Amino acid sequence: MRTQNLIALLIILFSFSTNAQNMAEYTSGWEGEMENSKLFNLKVEIRNLGFENASFEIFNNKSIIDYSFGSTSTPILEIPFAENHSFKGALSENGKEINGFIKSGMLLYHIKLTQSGNGTFIGVWNLLMVDGLKSLNFYLSVENGSGNNYEAYPIFGDDRFTGTWCANFQKKNDSISFVDFKTGLKFKGKLLSQKIQLGIYLGDGLVMQTDLKKSTSDWQIGGFTTNINNGNLQLTEMESLILKDSLPNTHAVLISKKGSILYENYFGGYNPQIPHDMRSASKSISSAIVGMAKDKSLFQNVDQSIFEFLPKEYHINKDSLKSKIDIKSLLTMSSGLDAVDFGIKRKSLASEDNYQPTRDWTKTILQAPMINEPNKHGNYGSANPYLLGVAMDSIVAEPLEMFMDKNLFQKLGISNYIVQTDMTGRPYFGGGMYLTPRDMMKFGELYLNKGKLFGKQILSENWIQDSFKNYRVLENTNDKNGYGYLWWHYTYQYNGTSIKSKEARGAGGQYIFVLPKLEMVVVITSGNYRNGKTQQPELILEKYILPYIVN
Repeated sequence: MRTQNLIALLIILFSFSTNAQNMAEYTSGWEGEMENSKLFNLKVEIRNLGFENASFEIFNNKSIIDYSFGSTSTPILEIPFAENHSFKGALSENGKEINGFIKSGMLLYHIKLTQSGNGTFIGVWNLLMVDGLKSLNFYLSVENGSGNNYEAYPIFGDDRFTGTWCANFQKKNDSISFVDFKTGLKFKGKLLSQKIQLGIYLGDGLVMQTDLKKSTSDWQIGGFTTNINNGNLQLTEMESLILKDSLPNTHAVLISKKGSILYENYFGGYNPQIPHDMRSASKSISSAIVGMAKDKSLFQNVDQSIFEFLPKEYHINKDSLKSKIDIKSLLTMSSGLDAVDFGIKRKSLASEDNYQPTRDWTKTILQAPMINEPNKHGNYGSANPYLLGVAMDSIVAEPLEMFMDKNLFQKLGISNYIVQTDMTGRPYFGGGMYLTPRDMMKFGELYLNKGKLFGKQILSENWIQDSFKNYRVLENTNDKNGYGYLWWHYTYQYNGTSIKSKEARGAGGQYIFVLPKLEMVVVITSGNYRNGKTQQPELILEKYILPYIVN
């Protein structure tokens, strides 16, 4: 009798287990809570640097990574602390800090580690980009579930984190797993009755774990407020419209004159410590890196063919017309390649949407046909600055990100930033850096001051002048904007006065306005990615800022 009962029980349990493992039953919204708001604000420590027992450690309220690497005599410290994760840094000349990058997923997180003792250096890695989560809510959307197939997308209640790009969905028995290839985080779940036990990992180290239950009400995401306002300028009309959502998703507005802050305000929970996704506004920073290389005579002039810098394997695409693609044509969006990101009815073969899904971006771009002779017609396309990144990577002696940090960001006093990479791990010159609005302003002031900041000539005045020239019209834009070396041109009107602006622009409304006539820089960051209001900062500048500063 006992044997019969046991067999019956095993049959019931097996049946239940089999049914529970069908992902169709888990296709739903799930929710849980995180333990605290600082779980993803990770401490990073290098101990006993220079000794055989040196270690690299990452922890929150518990140890996540503890990697021993021994002594090293190389100028650049390289620590592969987990699969597909690494740290790369350099000790400062005074030996008091290490500046470097944690490579995790598609991102290079800049980390500054400060000496706290003999051979010990300490820093902070904000993995989710924010200095502390404002919501402990964690959500999971399980979609397209059938048998062992599914998709799953984690969503944080704090929407200031720019989100995950998940893939590689796998299921084995009652376990699921997937990866965010943007941040490099791994997600591993256990399918249980009425809940999913989910862990988030960095390599094999557990960052956090939570039990998720099926959602029965709408998710609570965002809705945060900010109480930060610096400067003496009053912009009450603009603030009122932002707070009423009439100028939606405006995250920050900053104004400086001759390097002094006139106005600084944040909205929607944003603050000065959060690096903002600049999108294509960072193309203008890419231009500065090219200028740095030129100032250091790493290449001779902007008239040199791109093929002088590309690996030999890509020369198969070189012909008499493509050989005329030079540095200048790439800086001015006039390579002549069929690389048009928007504004045309047909699909451009080297548009960003077309080359990014491929394995070899460079190959895809160079295989595209020529539609114009180089340096004749301008059409906005991210393939142009992308090729500049490939070229710069080939001529600098150190990793490109280290060259950028040493020669630009450290000199500007910028350490809290993130660089997006391409498929090879190289900084993506087509866009995707994350800088705080204050640091975006520093960069604008560098150009306003003709390459000089903090009393030092960081970028040559000649490069600034050449960058701000109007070379040709971007033919695929509605406004037919003039364009410099990855800088937009536009003219605003106020009360009969024309105000010329040189602008770094990024999707969603990320703007650095350099206004030489007013000796001002204006920075506006936003989150208008899908509502057609990506150029809203231009409206804000013309209607709600210029009337208060043009006298």
